[in-house]
Amino acid sequence: MIKEFIEYIKDNPEGYWFKARWYGWGWVPAKWQGWLVLLVWLILVLFFALTLDENSPPQEIAFTFLLPIILLTATLIRICWKKGERPHWNWGDPRKK
Repeated sequence: MIKEFIEYIKDNPEGYWFKARWYGWGWVPAKWQGWLVLLVWLILVLFFALTLDENSPPQEIAFTFLLPIILLTATLIRICWKKGERPHWNWGDPRKK
């Protein structure tokens, strides 16, 4: 199964950074650019998580953590939408349908 999944990811004549997932709805990185975008997103999320202070009031948490995470995730979804295969609901190898 892993071998077929790797073949599916490598079968990318359109050059998508993200391919549709095998199970569910969404994307999986298919090229180094997609992995880089995902890594930058993860580093920024960890940065904002580590800047949280346990004594901060809720308003400060909302503006220094939640708002940036929402904006970062919206940006990630937009990049996936623009540079990736159109997502659709899959339950298994989409090439066999």
